[in-house]
Parts: sequence; structure tokens; C-alpha cells
Amino acid sequence: MADNNETPGEGEHRPLLADSSERVLQQEDGTFTRNLGAVDAFAIIISIVVGSGIFTSPGSIDANVPSPGVALVIWLVGGILAWTGANTMAELGTAIPGEGGVQPYLQRIFGDVFGFLAAWTWIVAVMPATLAILSIVFIESIFSAAGVTDGAGRIEHKLLSVLVMLVMNSANSISTKASTRLNNFFVVIKFVTILGVVVAGIVVVILAASNPDRDVGGRDWSTKPWFGVRDSVNPDGSTTHWNKLSEWEMLGHYSAALYGALWAYSGWDKGIYITAELKSPARQLPLAINTAVPTIILCFIAANAAYYILLPWSLVSTTDSVAVTAITRLMGRGFGVVAAVLVCLVVAGSLLGNSFVSGRMTVAAANMNWLPDFFAVVGKIGTNSHFATYSPDTPKTPKSDAPINALLLSSILSTLYILFGNFRALLTFNGLGEYSFFFLTVLGAIILRYREPNLVRPYKPFVLIPAVFVIVSGFVVVRGAVFAPVQAGILVVVWALGVGFYWARRTLSRQGE
Repeated sequence: MADNNETPGEGEHRPLLADSSERVLQQEDGTFTRNLGAVDAFAIIISIVVGSGIFTSPGSIDANVPSPGVALVIWLVGGILAWTGANTMAELGTAIPGEGGVQPYLQRIFGDVFGFLAAWTWIVAVMPATLAILSIVFIESIFSAAGVTDGAGRIEHKLLSVLVMLVMNSANSISTKASTRLNNFFVVIKFVTILGVVVAGIVVVILAASNPDRDVGGRDWSTKPWFGVRDSVNPDGSTTHWNKLSEWEMLGHYSAALYGALWAYSGWDKGIYITAELKSPARQLPLAINTAVPTIILCFIAANAAYYILLPWSLVSTTDSVAVTAITRLMGRGFGVVAAVLVCLVVAGSLLGNSFVSGRMTVAAANMNWLPDFFAVVGKIGTNSHFATYSPDTPKTPKSDAPINALLLSSILSTLYILFGNFRALLTFNGLGEYSFFFLTVLGAIILRYREPNLVRPYKPFVLIPAVFVIVSGFVVVRGAVFAPVQAGILVVVWALGVGFYWARRTLSRQGE
């Protein structure tokens, strides 16, 4: 290993904690202060990823696999894919400083217009759609606990979803520190909820072992093989006979199941959105990712194993509220309501985390002059924020460093998605938008290794890791576009409008010089 004081040569890999690597990452002061640590990044990643997916996706995954054992494998594969993507993002995040997530990487690798399109897609489509989805899930979870399951399209439900979203965005308008403290609270709630499900499963196993004749839990877990092929009951009452499907049809079902798992793991990339706010990003970002993502994988697999213990296997594929259903069946309606409340808190935490990062990309895009300067202002509504420029007189402890203007834009767009969209359509639209640029970003990381071999990379995973992600994410995007042409078409329109906005703003900027 080279001494830390030497200049890195061609092909040399600088250790993670090397001083020179850390100095490379210390760019000029940006919009946000570096006041976050690894624990904050860990909490933000967990807060975003552990949302509605672990409580809503198990049913759709189970419906597309021939056995519970295969379902658990799908959850593991989805988690590993998320981990490979997150590790590649950590490589880019520690090598290329900047705000706004994937946009500075795409800008450097493929050019300015690709960086802009990434920012435009996240600002206009991905993040508002994500906030809309989570707000809808929050409200529908409450109504489901009350026995109302068919009112998602009613205007009352939509307005309540808008209210929930506005509350979360308002919470993030206070300050970064206040947001991270609230995030830490929601992280505790998430672990408690998942722990409750897992403990319930363990209790059922213990009770069944002590008295095999006792009727508790689903019973199938102890009487049927976990990898044995069984027919699956779908929500519409139809049955999938796995022994009669061709290999091509099986592949289609497996890809659908994987798509459900990837939605549950959605948010694994969000750690890089706060790279510019970490005190020591070269050390803290990989540490946060490589502790948060494995923790999430273990929690998800344990929770899903518990679902199969608590419920009859034929019931798992028919419900979209598997946790509430499991607890209600085991302990009664009262505890089911408690479970519904906890699930709502989990979703609220994910809402808060996604709202936290949604403003960061808008601010970064404005700092790049891709959006009006108005959106780069932090700490107040309007212009001339004390964080817009730095001087020796800049206050060290400002009242607020929240991107309020950016959050207002996010609130308006999310409201439109809630009012004019629905859960399933927004889910597919969101996935297509995200994974199109995840594919390009990770592919770009591989290209950059050959184009700029001398770039200092404090963190550099084995090349097979990004290669696996590129192959699978490319498949997910193509599959999604083929099976959801309407959403794919809308996304193309969003990109076309973005390119038009980019060139119009660039032309006006040149005329003003």
C-alpha cells in the first residue's frame, strides 16, 4: 500500500481513509453546510428505503413465484442488486464531489444535457411521484384498517393524501438538523414495527414446537416444503398453475416478482444526495451504505419469513396489507389497528426522508443554472438567502438551511400527481424514470474507469458489481417500457419537454451575456 503522502499513480488504489483522497473531496463551500455524520446518513437511507414496500410488496411477489422459498430468494436477489447499485454510487459519490445525486456524475461522464435530464426527471417526475405514492399509501392504510378498501379514487382520499404530503414537506422546511432528528425517530419506529412482526413469527414457532396440536399462525410453514411448487391464488380469484407454465412464462413471472422487490428497496441511492453535507464523505458514505443496505436486506428477509409463518400461504398473495392482515389474524382487530398505525408511521418516515432529498436535487440544478436561481435559495421563501453566497461574515449557526422554495415546487407537483394519478400507474412511472438513469449512471461508472483511470477513487468496488447491476437494470427498464407503454410514452414526453427547456434556457443565457 502506498504511503498516504504520495501522489497516486496510474492504476494505484488509494486506501479509504487516505488524507489526500479526503482533500480531493473538499470542494468549495456549497449551498449546504457539512454538518451530517455517518449515523445521519445511515438513518436517512433506512428512513427512505424502509417504507411501504416491505408491507405492500410481499403479496405481489408471492403471486409471481411458485413457492415461499423462491419468494425469499427474490427478496435476497433484489437486495443484492440494490447493494451493487449503492456501492457503485458510493464510488462515484466519493470520487466526484457535488450536490444533487446522480446529476453531477452523468454531467461529467455523458455531458451537460444528460446531467440536466437526470435532474429534470427527478424534479418533475420521480420524486413528486414517489411522494404521491407514499401519501396515497399512508391514507389508504388508515382506511384499510377501518375496513374501507375501495375508496382510493375518491376526492376525499386524494385531498387527505395531499394534506399528509404537505405536512411532511413542512417538517423538512424547518432545518436540516430538525429533519434528521425526526428521521432518527422514524427509523426507531421502523425497526420496532419490523421487529414486532419478526417476534410474532418467532413466538408462533415456539408455541407450535411446544404444542404441535395448537392452532396458531398459518400452520403451512411446518407442514409444507418451503421450496415445494404450489398453485398461487391471485387477488382477482384466479389461480396460477406453475406446473403448466413454459420457461418463458416463468421468466415473466420472476421478472414481475423482482420488480416488486426492487420497488421495496427503492431509495438505496439516496445516500449520495447528501454527500455534499457529510463532514467526511470518503469515509462516511461507504460506511453508511455498507451498514444500512445489509441491515435492510436482513430485516426484509426476516419479516417475509415471519409473514409465511403467521399466515396461510394461500392468503399471502391475495393481500396488499400483509403485515396488518397477519397481526389482525394472530392477535385480533385491536392489535391490527395498532399495526396499521405503526405501518402509517413507517410510511410517514419514508415520506419525510424522500421529501428531505427532493429539495436537494432542485437546489443543485438551480446552482448549475439549469433552473431559475430562485430555487437555489435556502432558509427562506424568496431570494437573497444567507446561504446563497459565503463570506467571512456568513452566520455559523443560521436559523434555517432548508430549501423552502424547492420544497414548494415539490409540493405543487406532488399534489398534481395525487389528484390526477393512481397508485399502480405512478408506481410503474416512477420505476421507469428511476431505473433509466440508474442504468446510465452505473454504466457511466464503468466507462469512467477506462476513460479516467487516474481519477482518485477512495472507494472502488470490484468491476463485476456495477456490471451485474447494469445488466439487470437494463432488463428492468426494457421490460417496464414494453409492458407499460403509456407510462413510458409519458416519460418520453417529460424528457422531450426537458430538452426543450434546457436549450431555451441556454439560449436565453447566452443572449443575456
